[in-house]
Amino acid sequence: MSDNPSSSNKEKESRNTYGTDTRPNTAASMSLTDPFSTPLSSRPPSIRSFTGRRSILNQSGFGTSAFSSSMINTSRLSPALHANASSTGIAQKSKAPRMRSHMLTEGTTIEKSWASKKNPRATFSYWIVYALIFCGIAGGVTQCFFTWKNVALDKQPLCMVLEENFDNEATVFGENGSFFREVNMDGFGNGQFDMATASQNNSFIKDGKLYIVPTLTSDNIGMDAVLDGTVYNITDCTFNLTHSDNGYIWQKGQHVFDEAGYNRACSAVSNSTSGSVINPVQSARLTTKKSASIRFGRVEVRAKMPHGDWLWPAIWMLPKDSAYGAWPLSGEIDIVESRGNGLRYTAHGSNFVQGALNWGPALGLNGVMKTYSWWTEKRKSFASDFHTYALEWTPEFLRIYVDSRLHTLLDLRFDRPFFDRGDFPDTYNNGSGIAPLANPWINGTNATPFDQEFYLILNVAVGGTSGWFPEAQGDKPWLDRAQNPARDFIKNIAQWYPTWPSDVDGRSLIIDYVKMWKHC
Repeated sequence: MSDNPSSSNKEKESRNTYGTDTRPNTAASMSLTDPFSTPLSSRPPSIRSFTGRRSILNQSGFGTSAFSSSMINTSRLSPALHANASSTGIAQKSKAPRMRSHMLTEGTTIEKSWASKKNPRATFSYWIVYALIFCGIAGGVTQCFFTWKNVALDKQPLCMVLEENFDNEATVFGENGSFFREVNMDGFGNGQFDMATASQNNSFIKDGKLYIVPTLTSDNIGMDAVLDGTVYNITDCTFNLTHSDNGYIWQKGQHVFDEAGYNRACSAVSNSTSGSVINPVQSARLTTKKSASIRFGRVEVRAKMPHGDWLWPAIWMLPKDSAYGAWPLSGEIDIVESRGNGLRYTAHGSNFVQGALNWGPALGLNGVMKTYSWWTEKRKSFASDFHTYALEWTPEFLRIYVDSRLHTLLDLRFDRPFFDRGDFPDTYNNGSGIAPLANPWINGTNATPFDQEFYLILNVAVGGTSGWFPEAQGDKPWLDRAQNPARDFIKNIAQWYPTWPSDVDGRSLIIDYVKMWKHC
């Protein structure tokens, strides 16, 4: 160590500038400098010799930890550190002046031709945005206007035909009551497994509401009787009252009573050898045929659908007089049909309701596939609450909806004849052979056959062979083309009956009110 003071001061100054004896100063080791300024050279003017090895964590002369970032925000430094940084006299690097061009003389003005007029592309790109916005708004307003303008509304005055709130059972089922109980066992053309009864077990009034409840026939006569060895004659059969022409038919040129039809409608025999069974379920079918019908107008029914596999609730209409012939020539209006199967049922379960028109020029030629639609609640069953089902019917259009016109089941304009709408073949099999297909509505209007008086029907059917319950869907326990579908159905009672709620409210079609209007 030298005793020369000047030599000692120079050495200290050299150490402050370049770090320790064993490590040169770096940007990271200069803790008092601005971390965002250009650091002084981290290399000393001469190479120093290092005589020992020291840990980087123990080296002196470092202002920060060896693992600290050199990019430290100066705003976090204390005022003292700012003062120390100023005292070091380290100059901040100033912004370099712009280099002058030696190609231009002093004071020369450069003409910028591109700035003298607007760029047409820039102008176009500016205005195209506003043009597209304007077109979008104008298009939306136009669409809303024409949608609103083209909504078909029934502007004819309406007169009330029926208003039933089910406050008094005597006015519902009594003499001249609002509803008539049909009693029949023939399956109503659908191969249904239920019989329609007049029993109060299957239709009754409770708490101001109408209940239609399916029950097991075995609860009355026993399961053995349903399956074998029993002749069942239904009480108060209404075949003569409900069948066209009071049960008479034309046969070989003679007007005779339809005995075969009467036997099918009013009795059944169970026989284990043949496989025939008595209808395994009892239910109800109520109509306004004797009390109210309309030709153009409005129908409104507030109802709650039933739970239970293979239940088939329906609110629908049939012509009072089959002016154009037997079904489907005179038409059928299905205001709502549903299925009691759960939400997981793959052929539209209880979270779907469907509206439709059935029509055709001959039996077996039904145009229903061209005039049906549905509404769904996705994850909620129509059996969990009451909904309002409505029909609006005019000579120009027919609309069916649930709760709101926004929830349309069917919206059909009578803009062309139904025979043209059906795209039917030129010939058909009439049972005796191939024959030309005639237009039964040729003298009608575009609304024909839906231009006659129709009456209302409320019922809960069970099963059937008409295809309402498609094959191979939901573990269906019968085949429509099997020899004895009803027997297969009741034999599998352990599969489907547990899905029927034990409480009456759960398995019933419950009607809150019915209203019918016609054009005055």
